[in-house]
Amino acid sequence: MNSHPPTRRNIELKARIGSLPAARAAAERIATSRLDSERQVDTYFGCPHGRLKLRQRDGFPAQLIWYLRPDDRQPRPSDYHLVQVDQPEPLKQALAAGLGIRVVTEKRREIYLHHHVRIHLDQVTGLGEFLEFEAVLDQGADELESRALISTLARHFALDPSELVDCSYSDLLIVERPWAS
Repeated sequence: MNSHPPTRRNIELKARIGSLPAARAAAERIATSRLDSERQVDTYFGCPHGRLKLRQRDGFPAQLIWYLRPDDRQPRPSDYHLVQVDQPEPLKQALAAGLGIRVVTEKRREIYLHHHVRIHLDQVTGLGEFLEFEAVLDQGADELESRALISTLARHFALDPSELVDCSYSDLLIVERPWAS
């Protein structure tokens, strides 16, 4: 008997943006709804397979997130497990002691929805401004349809292929600011 929760899947695309106000205006034109903005602090731990982070959000429960996602500039799948954490600080200390901390990322995220695709407008400390699309593949959402919808959104936001980002914010911080790790 398998007692592990099933792995969830998203299709994601991330890009640097030159103008947060322009991206916000585009999101407001196409969004079917808007969620609250939030401040997120992600602590990334050493992990031999995939990425492991503890996400702490102001006003929300913390989450331990393990995910496996290829580094690619195209819409790409992200398989993940998400666990709500009621006591994040003791867990962070235990994981840091056992696995080590790779890097900590901090961002302010504005969240819009376009059907089942989350549109994230991120201001990442030390890195700048980004746009991320995240199509959640649950409740019957199809992977091919989600990839096509993300491609349509990329055109709506006039993303230049040179602006696409193939890795996580943690990886960018380590590359651009190696002293941060």
